[in-house]
Amino acid sequence: MKVLLIASLAVMTVACGGETTSAPPAQTAPVEDSAAATDEHESQAIPAANTEALGVMRDQFAIVEMAPDTSFLNAEERAVINKLNQVGALMSEIYLRQRSEANPAWREQIASGDIANKDIILDLFDLHFGPWDTLDHNKPFYGDTPMPEGAAFYPADMTREEFEGWIEAHPEDKDAFTSGYTVIRRDGDALVAIAYSEHYREWLEPAAALLREAAEMTSNASLKQFLSLRAESFLTDDYYDSEMAWMDLDGPIEAAIGPYEVYTDGMFGYKTAFEAFITVKNPEESAALSKYKDFLRDMEANLPVDERYKNFKRGFESPIAAAYQVHGGGDNVPGVQTIAFNLPNDERVREAKGAKKVILNNVLGAKFDRILNPMAEAVLVDEQAGLLVKKYMTNETLFHELAHSLGPGSITKDGVETSVAAELKELYTMTEEGKADVLGAYNILYMMQRGELPAAEKESFLATYFVGLFRAMRFGINEAHGGGAAFQYSYFKQAGAFEWDKNEEKFRINFAALEQAISDLTRDIIIVQGDGDYDSARAFLDTYAKLDANAEHIIASLTYLPVDIQPVYADAL
Repeated sequence: MKVLLIASLAVMTVACGGETTSAPPAQTAPVEDSAAATDEHESQAIPAANTEALGVMRDQFAIVEMAPDTSFLNAEERAVINKLNQVGALMSEIYLRQRSEANPAWREQIASGDIANKDIILDLFDLHFGPWDTLDHNKPFYGDTPMPEGAAFYPADMTREEFEGWIEAHPEDKDAFTSGYTVIRRDGDALVAIAYSEHYREWLEPAAALLREAAEMTSNASLKQFLSLRAESFLTDDYYDSEMAWMDLDGPIEAAIGPYEVYTDGMFGYKTAFEAFITVKNPEESAALSKYKDFLRDMEANLPVDERYKNFKRGFESPIAAAYQVHGGGDNVPGVQTIAFNLPNDERVREAKGAKKVILNNVLGAKFDRILNPMAEAVLVDEQAGLLVKKYMTNETLFHELAHSLGPGSITKDGVETSVAAELKELYTMTEEGKADVLGAYNILYMMQRGELPAAEKESFLATYFVGLFRAMRFGINEAHGGGAAFQYSYFKQAGAFEWDKNEEKFRINFAALEQAISDLTRDIIIVQGDGDYDSARAFLDTYAKLDANAEHIIASLTYLPVDIQPVYADAL
């Protein structure tokens, strides 16, 4: 079932040929560069773009000028950050091509062409890193070339069956083909894996040079170590040592730079996308949150599942940083903005040191003020709408990230050591984001039981959490976070955790039932992951990752609110 983010608006007329206010001349479709062009692409005609619909698409993102306080940084630290900002720009160049290697040529075609609505189309192109609407299942708003399921990580015409058949016939290629640091290309009739360090050398070599320059500038030994090792990783595709060094970073600069998340690989979820988070830490806020990492082992022990699904092999160091983003790059820039991250994703590092959780307080705060808090009046009945508190958006975000370090990771299936991600493939990210949501909620309730958070605020937390599901579902339920929110919504509905008030046409939460349903869903989704059974995960998502008419009605009523923000940062401090 296709669910539009803003169902009452004809956004898709952009892709299927809506009218424009002035008839444009005949135009040619976006043409890929010579390495990727096809006769089909060259013969397509660009559908006329509806000016109003394009404006609606643009208004889904509120532009927010970010001016975080960096007055506490010294001249050396500012110089290092400015150098890292340049690396972030190179991560954007790579990620633009990871979405499609035709993107640079398409952007030039738009910028230099005589086309209707050129300015807004170019603006949308830059906002989404390509001609596809990231808020509507990557449907094209310029041209009609669909985004390949595997983005540019694989040949556009390659099928899953071809990829898996090649590995079956050439088992010696499995590690390279499933690596997070290779692209797959055709060489005649063969498929070949090309290392990131070779394929993206044009940008990785200067990025490595900039990292080394930044390392020379800083007197912070831990930052110097990370930057030096990450520069080497860019040229060798071996990220283990630099990931370990990143876990040990200490000081005001918190920078995550490199290939991390696999959301863009919608085919298998193998390939990592380049990105950059350039942030500065708030030591007082970080200290206030850091106490919760000391409860990670207790949280693991408290999971409502059999012991075989619990994972005590991971490290429980898990540093927590409350930070303010000053710049971004790559996968961190387009579309829906990250409010926190939990890295690295390498299970070897997680088992040795855990994972670091970084909360981006300025991004989170902007979303609460502009989106989540005003959304409550449309989602909840009047008597419950005023319960939302920013503190619990922050806490749910933190405990969501902590939850990524809990539950099954490395598993044994049929006597073979493997991982949840490897077994669930492209389904993993949706199950993992939903798991992190509900397990985060489960552990906030656990902290209330232990007296670490005030139990008197339980209803405020549950209301904030419930409305947060709608904020995520507006991203689209085929997207990992939106789909994860959708399966929580449907599961809670089945459990009677809320009801539809016909008079107000809003939801009324049954707080006791919601609390129990959170525990039950935590159990069920951990078992789905721990069993590592692809078919079971598929059946679970087919059952629950969908919306009913009431949820669609609420989402359709939110057109007066932006779906997300577009933060604007200074290029240099």
